[in-house]
Amino acid sequence: MDQIEHFLNVIWHFLREGFDHVNAVEGLVIALVAAIIAPAWDRIWAVALGATVVHLVADVLIPVVANHASLRLPPLMDLSYWKEALALYVGYLIVIGVLMAIKRMFLSPAHAH
Repeated sequence: MDQIEHFLNVIWHFLREGFDHVNAVEGLVIALVAAIIAPAWDRIWAVALGATVVHLVADVLIPVVANHASLRLPPLMDLSYWKEALALYVGYLIVIGVLMAIKRMFLSPAHAH
C-alpha cells in the first residue's frame, strides 16, 4: 500500500508542477489562445505541444526583450529541464481541455443555427 501511495503522490506532484506553471499569466494567455485556435478535440495533443513549445521559447526570450538580458539557451542536456517540459505539457493538456470544453459549451449552440 505504501508503494501505491508513493506512486500516486509522485503523479500528483508531477501534475501540480505542470499546472502551477500554466496557471501563471503567461501560461493562461498561451492556453487561452491555444484553446481558441484548437480546431477539434482530436487535435488537443498537438495544440498542447505547440503551447508548450511557445511557453519554453517565451521563457528564453522574455528576459531578452524585457530586460535586455543576453540570450541564454535553456539546459537542454539536463534531464530536469525535460521533466519540467513534460509537466508543462500535461498542464497545458488539462487547462486547454477545460478551456475547450467551456468554448464548446458557449459556442456550439451558435453554430447549430
